[in-house]
Amino acid sequence: MNNLELQQLVEEVSVEEFARAFEHKALFNKRLRTTGGRYLLDSHNIEINPKQYETYGNDALVDIIKHELCHYHLHLLGKGYKHRDRDFKTLSKQVNAPRFCTPIDSYEQRANYIYQCIKCNNEYLRIRKVNIKKMRCGYCGGKLKLKKSMK
Repeated sequence: MNNLELQQLVEEVSVEEFARAFEHKALFNKRLRTTGGRYLLDSHNIEINPKQYETYGNDALVDIIKHELCHYHLHLLGKGYKHRDRDFKTLSKQVNAPRFCTPIDSYEQRANYIYQCIKCNNEYLRIRKVNIKKMRCGYCGGKLKLKKSMK
């Protein structure tokens, strides 16, 4: 699927689900990593993570589009467009737009550091490096040591 086909799909979903036209651009953004898509407040464009489409197919893509269109239409109407707003929650429920998309990589696959407790040998996976002088084991309170760094 290319950007032109994505644009047509977003326009179709907007009319079918929201009974409103989508009058801005929809495009794929390869730089998106941890999100399925995003609505840009300044330009009113929608960007979609192409890996979501490649991994999970058309159904997941339509779900992401519905979610982003909720932000889009509510923002243009001057209503609450943020996740925590009642208007957003209500509209999301009406069109069956999911709150989150399915992650492409699991937390274990994304983890870059493995820490181990000195006392109980419990292991912790972390994506970001932690300060082992401040952090302690959640089970026994023991000190942590860096066991393995994948970076």
